[in-house]
Amino acid sequence: MPSTRFDADIILVGGGLVGLSFAIAAGQAGLSVLVLDAAPPAASLAPGFDGRVSALGRASTRLMGALGVWPRLTPYAQPILDIIVTDGRVGSGPSPLGLHFDHLDGNPDTSGQALGHIIENRHIRAALYNKISGIEQISIRAPAKVLAARSDGYGATVQLADGASVRGHLCVAADGRESVLRKAAGIKSIAWDYAQSGIVATVLHAQPHGGLAHEYFLPGGPFAVLPITGNRSSLVWTEPTRRAQALMALNHADFDSELRARFGSQWGEIKSEGPRWVYPLSFHHARDYVVDRLVLAGDAAHTIHPIAGQGLNLGLRDVAALAEVLVDAHRLGLDIGAATVLERYQAWRRFDNVSLAAVTDILNRLFSNDVPLLRLARDIGLGIAGQIGPLRRLAMRHAAGDVGKLPRLMTGDAL
Repeated sequence: MPSTRFDADIILVGGGLVGLSFAIAAGQAGLSVLVLDAAPPAASLAPGFDGRVSALGRASTRLMGALGVWPRLTPYAQPILDIIVTDGRVGSGPSPLGLHFDHLDGNPDTSGQALGHIIENRHIRAALYNKISGIEQISIRAPAKVLAARSDGYGATVQLADGASVRGHLCVAADGRESVLRKAAGIKSIAWDYAQSGIVATVLHAQPHGGLAHEYFLPGGPFAVLPITGNRSSLVWTEPTRRAQALMALNHADFDSELRARFGSQWGEIKSEGPRWVYPLSFHHARDYVVDRLVLAGDAAHTIHPIAGQGLNLGLRDVAALAEVLVDAHRLGLDIGAATVLERYQAWRRFDNVSLAAVTDILNRLFSNDVPLLRLARDIGLGIAGQIGPLRRLAMRHAAGDVGKLPRLMTGDAL
């Protein structure tokens, strides 16, 4: 007979930004959560852990507020006040036809609010860990290498590499795009490699950025300049992988020379600061998010191109929807691992995830080339979209995560 002993209501595999956010949402609402993470906290919390930043849309910012995390992030959060989207070539500058999002140009209830906030991932991670330390319902076991999860009619058992096992009513896999649990469960994915890599670096500049984010489409891929606190910007520079590797091999002076050819002059004198990183870019979307008391969330379920900076926002919408579904079921006395409960989460999240994945894939393919007719068509398209107020404001709402049926946490309400 299956064991009726449970280590927690939910066994959560993955201690990244999505996993920790889910743990807080579920734990604060009364569900016990055991977090299993492959990396020890000391490594995850090390300064400069991975060099990345995240753009939190308005809805994601409200979620962080509802979780009680936002006050810890405020000192490190750079508001996005303007976004400029342009096409261009190296050496010839951006096209005069572009798309401009202004935080003052919005619906009456959001006009004047920041379009989002840019925060270094290390600060988000530290704030989440800090919050978790005060929630009795959450425990963390790390490092803990997970091999597989198996289910029965009563619960899910997660097998660890050291021979131990833990058991809960449900297992949530938030263990990234190479999810061990997704693969072990035999869940198929639609996937491809973009043959592109993203270079991430911090850039110091003489002039203040004024909260301006610039998405500059070059033939090799998007060149995104994202404002962070101080006279600094975070660079996400996409190139074909071979080219990206060659750029990474350059010394500091030569790298900065290549940087200046693309960066623009509006920020004054610039130079890169500290180390730089490179990450391969790929697409994947799991055919199923739910199977036999196992649920996928965040990158374990879907990985998209970073062209619009929406990867973490998608994952946080997964968090908010899944937490709401499970907490509502728990309060009604239902089995949180039942297929009927979990299917509600899958149905809620699939359309949003598939839609945004398709849009980012199409945009990358449309803009990452130098075909003259395509260049002309996309420049004209950006210019027209920038002149049509309702269309522009709808695009702004999508970027902020303010469309569709929002989970309660995304509106700033508690569960």
